[in-house]
Amino acid sequence: MAEVRAEIDALDREIVALLADRLHYIDEAARIKQSRDQVRDEARIADVLVKVEAEAERLGADAKVVAAAYRSLIEASIVHEMDAFDRRPHS
Repeated sequence: MAEVRAEIDALDREIVALLADRLHYIDEAARIKQSRDQVRDEARIADVLVKVEAEAERLGADAKVVAAAYRSLIEASIVHEMDAFDRRPHS
């Protein structure tokens, strides 16, 4: 059991590093968007979910679990991007 937990912990460290990279790009998106209304993009959300579900299926993972995780990630990312948008200097 300890070995399995250690492997999960190692994966979690990799996932956190990838999420940190993803947040960097979200900050960049907030920097270049012209208005706060552009932050939530329903078409982009649907596109991301379709892609991650397909990738989960390709890998033999439970697509419902992956999609649920991504829905949470997307919503948290939108909040982060709105905060980043609001913090940027306004002309």
